[in-house]
Amino acid sequence: MAPNPLESAGFSRDPYPLLAALRSQGPVQRMPTGNGRTTWVVTGWPEARAALADARLSKDTARYFADRPSNRRLAPAVSQSMLATDPPHHGRLRKLAMTAFTPAAVARLAPRIRALAEELADALAARGSGDLIEEFAVPLPIAVISELLGVPEAERTAVRTWSNDLFAAAAPETVDRASHALSDYMTRLIATRRAAPGDDVLSGLIAARDEADRLSEADRLSAAELVSLAVLLVVAGHETTTHLIGNGMLALLKDDALRARLRAEPELLPAAVEEFLRHDAPLTLATFRYATEPVELGGARIAAGEVVLVSPGAANRDPARFPAPDEVRLDRPDQAGRHLSFGHGPHHCLGAPLARLEARIAFEVLLTRFADIRPASASWDELEWRRTRLMRGLVRLPVHIDR
Repeated sequence: MAPNPLESAGFSRDPYPLLAALRSQGPVQRMPTGNGRTTWVVTGWPEARAALADARLSKDTARYFADRPSNRRLAPAVSQSMLATDPPHHGRLRKLAMTAFTPAAVARLAPRIRALAEELADALAARGSGDLIEEFAVPLPIAVISELLGVPEAERTAVRTWSNDLFAAAAPETVDRASHALSDYMTRLIATRRAAPGDDVLSGLIAARDEADRLSEADRLSAAELVSLAVLLVVAGHETTTHLIGNGMLALLKDDALRARLRAEPELLPAAVEEFLRHDAPLTLATFRYATEPVELGGARIAAGEVVLVSPGAANRDPARFPAPDEVRLDRPDQAGRHLSFGHGPHHCLGAPLARLEARIAFEVLLTRFADIRPASASWDELEWRRTRLMRGLVRLPVHIDR
C-alpha cells in the first residue's frame, strides 16, 4: 500500500512543493490517502473559500462514520466536538463559546498578555540565547488560554503534551490515547471548578450548563458538550497561535531588512501578522469534510460520501490570488480579508481576535525589547518541523539575543 504523501516527513518539512504541484494540475485534485482510499484536496483560493462555506460539505464525522467500520478509538469529546458538527447544532455551541472571544473581552486581556510576553522575553535575554518555540511561542499562548479556562500552572505541561499528540501524523494510537487523556483531565477540571468556581471562562460555561432556571434547555450545554468544548478551547486556543508566532519569527529571522523595518515602525505589526498568517499558515490542511450530495468544485465532480480536505496553506499561496506568493510582503492590500488561515464561513475561527492580539504583542516585544535577535542555526535546513499534516510548526527555533 502506497504511503500517504500528506503524512510524510517531507510534507511536514515543506508542504508547499506538493501543494503547488497539485494546484498546477487543477485547484481540486484527488489523491491516495495510503489506506486504500482517496480524498479530494482543494488548493485554489476561490475553490477553498467556497468549500469552507459550502453546506453540502459536512463536518459531522459521527454521521459519516456511523455505518463505516473504523479501528479508531477517539474520545467523544474530540471526535464529536463543535468542529465536527453542522448548523444549526454548531451555531448553538458556537454562540455559547464566543462570549469569551468578543473584541471587548479580548482587548481586556492585552495588559496580561504583554506582561507574560515580557516575562518570557526577559528570561531569554538573561541567557543571551534560547529556543523561541519552547521558551516563548509555546508558553505564551498556553498561559493565556490556561488562565482563561482556569487550568492550574502545574498541570499545563501535561495538557500541552496531550494537545500536541492529538496532531501526530501517521500515529492513530497516539492520537486516540491523547484524546482520552485530555477528555478525562477536562472532566476532572470541570468537577473541580463546579465545586469551587473561579473568575474564568470554564466556570462561566459550567454556570451556563447548570443554571436551568436562567437558560432554556435548548441554550444549555449538555454534560458531554461541556467537556468537548473545554477540550476544544484549550487545544485550539494555543496550537495555532504557537505556530503563528514561530513561523512568523522564522520569516523575520530570514529577512534582516523586514526585522529592522518592523522594529522601527511597530505600527506595521498588524499588517505583518496578516502576512505571516498568509505566507506560512499555522494550519496547512483544514479538518475533515465530506460531501453529503454530489458537488462540482473547481472542475471536479465530487461524489456523495467522498472526503474533502481544504488546504488554507495552499490557497494562501495561490499565485492567481497573491502575486509572488512565496514572498513576505507588507504592502498586500486588504490583508485581513484575503488569507484563509482562520477559515471562512460558519466555522471561521472564533479565537481569531485573541490569536491576532497575542501574535502582535509577541512580535512587538521580541523586536523592540532587544538590540537584535538572530538565528543560532548555521543552516535553515537544520530546523526540525513537527510531524503533523494539519499543523505547520517548528519543533525548535534556536536564537541568539543582543541585549
